Amino acid sequence: MPQKKPSWNLWKLLTRNGRQVWAFKAGTSDIDDHLKNADDFSEQERQAFSKDFAFDRQSNPTSADKVFRQQALASNNFKLIEQKIAEEQTLIDSLTKGMHYFSQLQTDEGHWPGDYGGPLFLLPGLLIASYISDTPFPKPHQEMMKVYLFNHQHTDGGWGMHIEGQPTMFGTVMQYVSLRILGVDKDDARLRLASAWIKDNGGAASIPSWGKFYLSLLNLYKWNGFNSLFPEMWLFPKWLPVHPSRYWCHSRMVYLPMAYCQAHRIQMPENDLILSLRKEIYNEDFDSIDWAKQRDRVCEKDCYTKQSPVLKWMNLFTNTYEKISPQWLRTKTSDYLLKYINAEDAQTEYLNIGPVSKAINSVCIWHAYGKDSEQFKKHVARWYDYLWVAEDGMKMSGYNGSQLWDVAFITRAMLESDLGLQFPETINKSYQFIDSMQILEEHETHQEFFRHPMIGSWPFSTAEQGWPVADCTAKGLSATLAVHKTGIVKSSISDERIKQAVDIILSYQNQDGGWPTYELSRSPQWLEVLNPSEIFADIMIDYSWTECSAACVIALLEIQEQYPEYKDQEIRLAITKGLEFIINKQKTDGSWYGGWAVCFTYATWFAVEALVQGKKYIDAELRTASINKACDFLINKQMPDGGWGETYESCAKMVYTQAETSQVVNTAWALLALQTAKSDEQEAIQRGIDLLIQRQLDNGDWAQESISGVFNYNCMITYSSYRNIFPIWALNRFYKNNAIKA
Repeated sequence: MPQKKPSWNLWKLLTRNGRQVWAFKAGTSDIDDHLKNADDFSEQERQAFSKDFAFDRQSNPTSADKVFRQQALASNNFKLIEQKIAEEQTLIDSLTKGMHYFSQLQTDEGHWPGDYGGPLFLLPGLLIASYISDTPFPKPHQEMMKVYLFNHQHTDGGWGMHIEGQPTMFGTVMQYVSLRILGVDKDDARLRLASAWIKDNGGAASIPSWGKFYLSLLNLYKWNGFNSLFPEMWLFPKWLPVHPSRYWCHSRMVYLPMAYCQAHRIQMPENDLILSLRKEIYNEDFDSIDWAKQRDRVCEKDCYTKQSPVLKWMNLFTNTYEKISPQWLRTKTSDYLLKYINAEDAQTEYLNIGPVSKAINSVCIWHAYGKDSEQFKKHVARWYDYLWVAEDGMKMSGYNGSQLWDVAFITRAMLESDLGLQFPETINKSYQFIDSMQILEEHETHQEFFRHPMIGSWPFSTAEQGWPVADCTAKGLSATLAVHKTGIVKSSISDERIKQAVDIILSYQNQDGGWPTYELSRSPQWLEVLNPSEIFADIMIDYSWTECSAACVIALLEIQEQYPEYKDQEIRLAITKGLEFIINKQKTDGSWYGGWAVCFTYATWFAVEALVQGKKYIDAELRTASINKACDFLINKQMPDGGWGETYESCAKMVYTQAETSQVVNTAWALLALQTAKSDEQEAIQRGIDLLIQRQLDNGDWAQESISGVFNYNCMITYSSYRNIFPIWALNRFYKNNAIKA
C-alpha cells in the first residue's frame, strides 16, 4: 500500500457519475458541497502540506498518484491475496494480483480516477482567470498549488512546458507569475532564482504567443505586442477553407475565447503586484518597450514550430487592420463570439472541451456578465473538476479526466482471457459505467456551431462533458462487445445503440481512409501554414492518426463478427480503406509514429493489432511483410533486460529515442504487438513477460515510471492507470496464448 502521510487524508476525492472533485476536510459526500470546510485551514496544516507533499522531481517528475490510491485501498480494506508457491503459478499469480489490486481502485459507479496532469501551462491559466475575476481559490487549495509549482521547479530556477521538459520561457514565466498571484514574495530564494533565469534568457518579452496572450490579460504585456487573431474571420463565409469552423476543435475552442478577449482588450487594472511583476520578469523598462517589435520574438528554448512566410504576411495585414477595424463590425463579431462561447458552455455543462479553453472562457463570461452572474458561477463551480491532488501537490488536469478511455481499456485487458471472469463485480461496474457514458442525444445547437453528430458515440471522459471522440467510441464499442460475449452481465446496451455507435464510427472516416480524433478533417493540410502557436505542431486541422484508425478498424472487425448483416458492404469498404491507410503510414524501419502516447511502441501495437485481425481485407503478401517489418523493429529495440523503453523525445523529435531504463508501459505495448503477430521470437517475448512480472510490486501494482502520454508532438501528459492496464493486458494475452497451447 502507498505510504500514508497525515495531511494527505485532509483531502478526499468525491465522485458522481464520473465527475471527480477533491474536497478539503470533506464532511460530506455531496460533491456539490465540497467547499463546505475549505476555510477551516490552520497554519499547522499549511506547514504539514510542505512536509508531507515534499516531492523529488529529480528522481521522477511524474507522480504515482499515491494520495488517491492510498485512500481507495484503505476504504476497500485492501489485503494481499494469497499466493501459490508452485513455479507454474507465477504468471497466474501476477495476473490475479494485478487485477485484484487495480479493481480496488474502481469507484462504485465503475470508473478509475487518476492523475491526468503533466502540462505546466494549465494551472497558470486558471489562476489568471481567478485573479482577474477576483475569485480566489480557498487557502488549502492555494497552498497545495504552491507546493505543486515549487515541486516541479528545476535546480536552475526554470520550469518546462511539461513536467519532464527542460526549462522554457513559457513554462518559467507562467509558473513565476502564478506563484506571485498565490502570494509568494518576490524575495523568496526560489523566485529570485526563477527571475534570474527569465532575465538571463531574454526576459518575458520573448515568451511565445500563448504566453503573450496571458500576460496581456494581466496587464504585464501590451495587446499591440500580440499578433492579431483577426476576430472578424469568424464572420467569413463558412465555405472558405480558412474559416475557423474548419480548425481542429481544440484549436478552434482555444482561439475562440482568445479572439473575444483580444477584441475587448480585456486587461487587469494596474496594482502593486502588476507594477512589481513588470520589473521582475523584464530586462527592459516596461513603459519603454517597443511592443510591436515583440510580436514575433520567441525565446529559442521555446520555438518548436516556426512561423511560415504566409502567416507572417497575414499578420502584417491583420495587425494593420487592428488599427482601423470599424467598431460596428468588431461589435458584431464580439456578439457572435460570445454566442458561440455560451453554446460551448451549455453543450458541456460548463466543463468546456479542455483546460485552456475552460480558463479563458471563464474570463470571457466574467467580462460579459459579471462576477455575480449565474453563468460565471457555473464556470467557477467547474474549475474544481479540473483539479487533482497527488503526492506532488494540486495540479490542473489536461481534461476533466480520462474516465471512459481507461474503463474501456481495462475492460478489454481483463477479458483478454477467462481469468478476468474471476472479477465479475469489477466487469459489471465497468459495463454499467460504459453504458451510462454513451451519448444518446444531440445538442440543440450542434449544427449551428459546427459539431459532428454524436448520437451513439462515447467521449474520452464523461458524457456530461459532451465531446465525443472517434477512437473513444471505438474502444467503448469494443469493450461493450467483449462484455456481451462473456454473458456475465445483463446487457443494457441495446442492439440499436450498438448500431448507432457503428454509424458514428463510419461517419468519422476521412477521405484518406484514416480516422481523426473529434471531427472529420475539414480543410486541406496547407492550412497548417497559419499555425500561430510556436510551441505545438499540426494543430490546425483534425488529422487522421494511426492509433485512431486502428481502434476504429478493430471495432468494425468485431462488429462484422457479431453483427455480420449490419451494413456489411459499407463496413467492409471502411475496413479496407482503413487498413490501407495504416499500411501507408508505416515508416521504412517498420514502425508507426504515435501521436497520443510515447510513441513508436504505442502506435506500432495499434497498427499490428488491426493488421492481424484484418487479414481478410488486405493483400496477404503486403500484410505479412508489414507485420514482419513491425516485429523486426520491435525486436531490434528490445533492451538487454528484456524490456522496451522510450522517452518523450521520441514524440517531439519524431525519431525513436531510447530511455535509460526500460519502461513497463512500453514493454507491455511491444509484447501485445509481438504476441498478436504470433512472432517467432518466443524467447524475446518470454524475457519481456519476465520483466513485467519482476517489476510488479508485492501488492500487485507497478511503480510509476516515465510519463507516457503526449499531444501535438511536444507536450507530455500523465496517464496514471497505464502502468496497470497494459501490463495486465500483456500478461493476460500471454496466459491465454499459453493456455491454448497447453
